[in-house]
Amino acid sequence: MNENNGNEDKELSFLEHLVELRSRLLKACAAVLLVLLILLPFSRKLYATLAAPLTSILPEGSSMIAIDVASPFLTPFKLALLLALILSIPVVIYQLWAFVAPALYKKEKRLAKPLLYSSVFLFYAGCAFAYFVVFPLVFGFFTRVAPEGVTVMTDISKYLDFVMTLFLAFGIAFEVPIATIILVATGMTTVEKLSKMRAYVLVGAFAMGMLLTPPDVISQTLLALPMWLLFEVGLVMSRILLKDRESQAGEEQE
Repeated sequence: MNENNGNEDKELSFLEHLVELRSRLLKACAAVLLVLLILLPFSRKLYATLAAPLTSILPEGSSMIAIDVASPFLTPFKLALLLALILSIPVVIYQLWAFVAPALYKKEKRLAKPLLYSSVFLFYAGCAFAYFVVFPLVFGFFTRVAPEGVTVMTDISKYLDFVMTLFLAFGIAFEVPIATIILVATGMTTVEKLSKMRAYVLVGAFAMGMLLTPPDVISQTLLALPMWLLFEVGLVMSRILLKDRESQAGEEQE
């Protein structure tokens, strides 16, 4: 009889978790939908803003084009949807945090919460860096190297796919400090070992810059140096985290 009651309690607890997860996911989806409804009336202006780094440097007589019949409608809508997802990231992460947090220990909560906030900020910072710094360099390079007699006229759908790929790449690249702190906090490596790998990190940053930017030294450096600096920030924050842990451990022993 007791075993049956125990199984029923487990099943009930599992169902309660499923209901809680469903509630959190619905709230996250509702936030995305709300932001999408707000952005839709401005979708054309949003696309014009996104295309500004390219349209501002296009040669005279060039313009963006729509190859597919439905592109003039679908592309701005797709942009609004993607922006809704990006802008809703804080709400989505909060809902996931609210679902996971009760199962975490106090120490884990103290570490995870600031990391979540920092990861969102760094992702937005990476996107802003791509838009304001990288895009003008990339599109300026592409328009300059066009063969003589070739008119640069980019399809609006392909342009959106290209810039979203760069946004994602730079947003993820700017998560380097978070990755560094997690590696140290989980004991997978140490600050000393990572410090010795500094030269490899710098080479890797330049290699990533070579893949993500045009083949010129300036744009590669503009990506590689921030990544290296963010790696150094991650090392500093990891050292601070370890000192806090040691001081807390000392207080608990006393």
